[in-house]
Amino acid sequence: MYRITKVLNHNAVLAQNLDDRQENLVVGKGAGFGRKPGERVDFTGEVTVYQLSQKCDRGNPRELVKRIDPIYLSIANSIILDARKTFGQVDTSILVPMADHIAFAAQRISKNAPLSNPLTPDIKALFPQEYEVAARGGELIRQQTGVVFSDDELGYIALHVHSSLESMQVSQAMQTAAIIRECVDLVQQETGVVIDVSSLSYNRLMSHIKYMAARLIKGEKLSMDVNTIMRQSCPKAFDIAQEICCQLQRSLGRQVDEAEVGYLAMHVQRVFSTEPSVC
Repeated sequence: MYRITKVLNHNAVLAQNLDDRQENLVVGKGAGFGRKPGERVDFTGEVTVYQLSQKCDRGNPRELVKRIDPIYLSIANSIILDARKTFGQVDTSILVPMADHIAFAAQRISKNAPLSNPLTPDIKALFPQEYEVAARGGELIRQQTGVVFSDDELGYIALHVHSSLESMQVSQAMQTAAIIRECVDLVQQETGVVIDVSSLSYNRLMSHIKYMAARLIKGEKLSMDVNTIMRQSCPKAFDIAQEICCQLQRSLGRQVDEAEVGYLAMHVQRVFSTEPSVC
């Protein structure tokens, strides 16, 4: 049972849970229709309840909710429901930060001041399903507000979606994409070869570096060591992998497990398997 504290629009209200006395944001079709402050409600139908006890980067969620146009709360809710359908379980605490981001981005775009995102191609390659969810969200934004989000703006929404899957901050997801771009650039620089970004080996390399960065952040380690084999069979690829691991170590400020080098060398070698200068 809930007690309505504030009606935001027909589809969103603030309501206190009478069991734990915590205030929540309730979003769903008709959730606020005909409601009044003080009214006790046992919500039925397809509504989603978001706790407002967690803090986010731009301030107190309850205060943010009051400032955000409710239409963006509904849009963010739709994106989260889409992500849940696509991936299964998601961290719904991203609702307010994502709605806040979308609302602010829409203001910028309306003033002809959109943000560029140099990592958009990498985000598309690293998080393709997250980007598809963001793109569907972009179409919803266009339909409901008339504001058209560019690929770069959708990239930022994709990072919000990804953060809900990995329980990480959006800034960490952005950092991961930036680190992977640095690593791929390093591979190209060391070999003098431009990597075909559409190749399977390239996507495997990017995915491996992504999961390696995630292991570093979580403090996980590999159970096997192929360093000796890779050092002997592919010394050039091994050297490049070592340099990439040093770069990750500097960027993340975390110690890289030595076993990571050999496995990364395998992926580097796959990318350049047709280049005799690599091995």
